[in-house]
Amino acid sequence: MGKQLSFMLPEIDREKTKEAVEAVFEKYRFYLLTVSDEQLPKLTSSYSLAVSKPTKEFHSSTEDIAIRNVDFERERDEYIEKVRKAVNRLAFKEREIVIKRYLQDEEVFDYEVYNEIGYSESRYYRYKVRIFYKLAFIMRIEVYKEK
Repeated sequence: MGKQLSFMLPEIDREKTKEAVEAVFEKYRFYLLTVSDEQLPKLTSSYSLAVSKPTKEFHSSTEDIAIRNVDFERERDEYIEKVRKAVNRLAFKEREIVIKRYLQDEEVFDYEVYNEIGYSESRYYRYKVRIFYKLAFIMRIEVYKEK
């Protein structure tokens, strides 16, 4: 018989993976609630000399801001949809935990969620660890330990 080949799976960095998933939820909330002031068109006129470009292309500051707004909105919508699809791939109870804890307008604490859904604290945290790993792999944001 020949030698059996073996290989080592890379080890997941639990803390950094958890931080990556929490960052996804934070960005998701941000995208739902915020548009920065810099992206709003200026209301006062400003005078400037515009150098003619060979393509005869010209954008005013208002047009540039409008383009940035459209790009931001597209990026935001794609990100929100990506998070929604990832969460929808979870089992029903897992989705319930994620939505109640991270995706509602009002921020709540873990103890409020596990009391509301009737889980013990230890059961809730076991689910939560599994959920974070699943989401990290679904969204391809897992972090591996360096060798």
